[in-house]
Amino acid sequence: MNLTRYHAAPAYYPPNHEGMHCLRLQGHEAGPSDTLWLGLSHLLPGGGTTLDASGVEKLYVVLEGEVTIVTEDGGQVREHVLRQYDSARLAPGEKRALKNNTNHPASILLAMPYQSNKL
Repeated sequence: MNLTRYHAAPAYYPPNHEGMHCLRLQGHEAGPSDTLWLGLSHLLPGGGTTLDASGVEKLYVVLEGEVTIVTEDGGQVREHVLRQYDSARLAPGEKRALKNNTNHPASILLAMPYQSNKL
């Protein structure tokens, strides 16, 4: 078993993330994992990511607050508001941006397989 206490979870700094504090809960520098890793991101009001895609699927669960996920498919941009305990799955190659458009901090859990290559 690998145990990561919240107070000891290592921070990580992904590119194109602004106004966010990201923690690794399992996998990578938080400890061994064979297939996926878990991250927890705290989004400040106005914080978020740019509209990018990755080569692997991503699963998100909003734990607190409200997070807007912006997606783009075939040139069509859509916004989806997720509230506490709402979840979303993004397919490999699907562009997404996360935004906190509120005045309250938000927290979102990320589950993602290890990436073999990037788009």
